[in-house]
Amino acid sequence: MITVQTTIKSTIEKVWEFWNKPEHITKWAFASPEWHAPLAENDLREGGKFSTTMAAKDGSMSFDFWGEYTLVKENEAINYTMGDGRKAEIIFKEIPEGIEIIESFEPETQNPEEMQRGGWQAILDNFKNYVENN
Repeated sequence: MITVQTTIKSTIEKVWEFWNKPEHITKWAFASPEWHAPLAENDLREGGKFSTTMAAKDGSMSFDFWGEYTLVKENEAINYTMGDGRKAEIIFKEIPEGIEIIESFEPETQNPEEMQRGGWQAILDNFKNYVENN
């Protein structure tokens, strides 16, 4: 498993809402300013499915990141299986500094693990920035 994390100065309710509502997901679910997330769908329940389209703004490339939830504990944890069968888990924890998010995922085999860690951390950093500034 690869793990990325951050601490956000916010409430658990706001973090949970911004993480899970499609109208917010489209504002942060991409790794760099050259990319965006034009579409997000989310059925947040065990057995529910999610999908986020991530696309280069210049139209040169896009892909759908999707999967199925295996665990949903409101304001605490989300586990899911990605479309390619890899597993991921996210823990939301209230600490004195705010909300700590710890996200762990099974790496894929096409790209180096450091590249994957960097991409997932960049998306998590985008999320932190979005929550703290909206």
